[in-house]
Amino acid sequence: MGSFLIRQATVVNEGQQKVCDLRIANGLIAEIAHTIKADAPYEEIIEGAGLYLLPGMIDDQVHFREPGLTEKGEIATESRAAVAGGITSYMEMPNTVPNALTQALLQDKYDRAAQVSAANYSFFMGASNDNLSEVLRTDPKTVCGVKVFMGSSTGNMLVDNTKTLEGIFRESPTIIATHCEDEATIRANTAHFHEKYGEAVPFTAHPLIRSAEACYKSSSMAAELAAKHGARLHILHISTAREISLFNNDIPLSQKKITAEACIHHLWFTDADYAEKGSYIKWNPAVKTETDREGIRAAVNSNRIDVIATDHAPHTLAEKNQTYFKAPSGGPLVQHALPALLDLYHQGVFSLEKIVEKTSHNLAILFQIANRGFIREGYAADLVLVDLNRPLLVERIDLLYKCGWSPFEGHQFRSSVVCTFVNGKLVYRDGKIDDSVRGERLSFDR
Repeated sequence: MGSFLIRQATVVNEGQQKVCDLRIANGLIAEIAHTIKADAPYEEIIEGAGLYLLPGMIDDQVHFREPGLTEKGEIATESRAAVAGGITSYMEMPNTVPNALTQALLQDKYDRAAQVSAANYSFFMGASNDNLSEVLRTDPKTVCGVKVFMGSSTGNMLVDNTKTLEGIFRESPTIIATHCEDEATIRANTAHFHEKYGEAVPFTAHPLIRSAEACYKSSSMAAELAAKHGARLHILHISTAREISLFNNDIPLSQKKITAEACIHHLWFTDADYAEKGSYIKWNPAVKTETDREGIRAAVNSNRIDVIATDHAPHTLAEKNQTYFKAPSGGPLVQHALPALLDLYHQGVFSLEKIVEKTSHNLAILFQIANRGFIREGYAADLVLVDLNRPLLVERIDLLYKCGWSPFEGHQFRSSVVCTFVNGKLVYRDGKIDDSVRGERLSFDR
């Protein structure tokens, strides 16, 4: 395993910025000091002057599509795109084919990731209306959480049985992560727009079909269940300003029982973008109004929303280039999540310290991830070096996603990822990936 000395980068960590040297050895952050003497010729020196060193992003919501949907993406391809975007760890969702609804199927995904993943990994256990006994066997020290779709999903993963929901919230051995959209509301809205337009429903109707009402009704129900049973609840991809009222910011994150996530697309796009982007920004929950986007941004800064993720969910271009009802929801984001957030930094929306807090520190705190998420001596060397002033034009030829497209195509970001380290290994540098690097399974101090 290589040893590296990063010289005079601006380290952004735990609410501060400081210029210093950092040594990586044996997979760990070995030393941080103002000046470190190089151990030549035994370590590689990386000149970091003018660059910014951040803890690697931890993405708590991705869909890498393996097994069963590998025409859209694979653990190997999507984890390569992730490390190119500065994401060093991810947590993947269970709505693959077959759904990860048994401990054996869940273990199959871990086994596959050990073979091919370029980044560190964990996989959520899936819940359905009839697998509570399997959910209760989940090991909280080795599995990131239990995923509950309180809205439509792939296969048998819509959990709409009240008795089952009560059981999950009462007995889950670990954190419950929820997709919250009220299915009955969505079905009624769908019927209304289908009657009005037939199959020619415009994509601008998406936030009206998967409405703010549907989101709030489901999110508030989840919050009520969590409060009733004392469950540890994490509500994913908040898409409305109204939902912000469900969360508080008057206690430390480590003491919160109900937490929230914002996603890149809800922080970036608005419903005004459907006219140009169409299905390419069709996600569930839907991108909504500018008022909703501004409310979510404000909630990130006020700490009512605790983490930022991608909900990376690729589909093929052929699938996306269909009419409204046929085009699936979701899109690829991991390669450009950090550049997008750095654009928001340049725009004055978020500070660098807040970006690091919401994409690294708070993930480690919220999920109780062992030995990651901070730039500290003795911690795993999961690091990303960025150039805030190196433009990045998003072109199809440079995309690493298996699906081969991006909602950001044609956009020029102001900042770029220069290097990414996973467990002290230099997995990405200036557009090139070391395909020999493998990530590790995340563990949790629970």
